[in-house]
Amino acid sequence: MPKRKSKSKIPLIAAFHIFCEGEKTEPYYIRGYIDNYHSDKKNILLVEDTKKNTPVQLVEAAVAHKKGTTIGDIYWVVFDRESTTKYSNELHHEARVLADKNNIEIAFSNVCFELWLLLHMEYSAASYDSCDNLLKKSKLKSLLRARGISDYDKGFAFLFDTLKNENGVENAMRNSNKLRSFVLSGAEQGKEQPHQINPYIDVQDMFADMDNFINGKPSIRK
Repeated sequence: MPKRKSKSKIPLIAAFHIFCEGEKTEPYYIRGYIDNYHSDKKNILLVEDTKKNTPVQLVEAAVAHKKGTTIGDIYWVVFDRESTTKYSNELHHEARVLADKNNIEIAFSNVCFELWLLLHMEYSAASYDSCDNLLKKSKLKSLLRARGISDYDKGFAFLFDTLKNENGVENAMRNSNKLRSFVLSGAEQGKEQPHQINPYIDVQDMFADMDNFINGKPSIRK
């Protein structure tokens, strides 16, 4: 009887995994970014499905998922500060310690992801105590109306396609880095953690890291 040919091993390909707090806004935007900039890499740029929505739970979900994946996989968790009454400083600190321990990166917005959206259209260093407060008092809604979104909804599926126009993503990257540098330079001693600074944004690092991953470059946070 002829010997059976052994199956050749298929090399495992490293992937870039993203866990989001929001069920719609963040995943819609991130998938839009991937479709626009890296459509040929969608098989390794993965916005994972999750029902978790607290900082610690999201990091825990990423940690559990990481245990069964390929060496070289990159993990990012995306969540907001939200109001202090919703998530305490202690909860955010716990999430960050757990993430650091497991080599998982956090893309963070204070007070909410909508700050990242606003920075596509204008620079702002104003602080807000909740997402509702930002939506009521910032220029986000009026700027979106000028771009054809008459009533902003967190579930708006084509948000990225609207914001990418007029160099929106490049503006957001530049404005976010400018804002982070500004607020860190004036942060109160002993209160320099992202969840202690309002406003704060480092979502731009995740997109820069995604580009590095695609191009075989080291992570920007290593």
